[in-house]
Amino acid sequence: QVQLVESGGGLVQAGGSLRLSCAASGRTVSSYGMGWFRQAPGKERKRIASISSGGATYYADSVKGRFTIFRDNAKNTMYLQMFSLNSEDTAIYYCAVDPGQVGRYVYWGQGTQVTVSS
Repeated sequence: QVQLVESGGGLVQAGGSLRLSCAASGRTVSSYGMGWFRQAPGKERKRIASISSGGATYYADSVKGRFTIFRDNAKNTMYLQMFSLNSEDTAIYYCAVDPGQVGRYVYWGQGTQVTVSS
C-alpha cells in the first residue's frame, strides 16, 4: 500500500505561483509513475501532468509552459511547480501513483485546494 499526502495548496492571486508537494509513504515509489490531476467545480477530474520513473513528463495543453512536474526520489516526493496561475486553475489537486506505468492510477491522495483570485 502507498499513502499519499498533498500539501502546498491555498489562495493565490492571478499571476502568482504555488508549489504543490505529494509525499508518499508505505512503499518506495521511485520505480512508479506518478501524476497530478485536478477537478474543478462541476467538472470531471483530469490529468494535468505526469512523470515516469525515468523522468519522462507529460503536460496537458492547459498547463504546458506554466507548470513543471518533478520528483525527488530520495524524499519519496513529487512536486508540481505552478506559475502564471489564473482563475481557470482553481480546483482540487490530487496526486496519484501508477505502479505499472500503464496509465492506471491505483493510489490517490486526499487532494489539496488551489484557489486563484482574479
